Amino acid sequence: MRKLIIQEWISIDGFAADRNGRIDFFNNPKFNLGWEVDELVFMDSIDTIILGATTYKMFAAYWPEADTAKELVADKLNSTTKIVFSQTLDKAPWGNWEPAQIKADPIQTITAMKMQEGKDIVLWGSLTIARSLISANLVDEYQLAVTPAFLGSGLSFIPENYIMTADLVKVKSYESGIVKLTYVAASPDDE
Repeated sequence: MRKLIIQEWISIDGFAADRNGRIDFFNNPKFNLGWEVDELVFMDSIDTIILGATTYKMFAAYWPEADTAKELVADKLNSTTKIVFSQTLDKAPWGNWEPAQIKADPIQTITAMKMQEGKDIVLWGSLTIARSLISANLVDEYQLAVTPAFLGSGLSFIPENYIMTADLVKVKSYESGIVKLTYVAASPDDE
């Protein structure tokens, strides 16, 4: 069975975006040092990228034309199948690459995808979609890139009032100050 992995960049105080939805706090080039090499390895384990409409627009404006000499993951990211969950988009072009597929129901789609053969599935950003999938208990793994920044307030990828225990399965720190924490949902016997 395929796993659904949520990979989010978050501040030290746990926010995935500031209160206006901006993600400037992790757009520091030094943060990519070491991270991109590991991300390239990670991308070999996935065959589908999940995005919401807002994250799709940010990614599609950058990645199809990204300089592959500076962005190690660009070719792999661009060639990987992408699904965009949106109620408003009619199409999702991706430069000269295959366009992303548009779907309306993340819970139904992901439930079916997890039962199919294939590599794992990753969701990047897309806070509303993340909250829906978490609430539906469809997430198998959480990879959190904790950046050396405090926001004080902001937007979370976790649904409001959602409580879940998790088991820490891996920690990796980078010279840039980022710490990558990998969690899986705790089994019922652990709670």
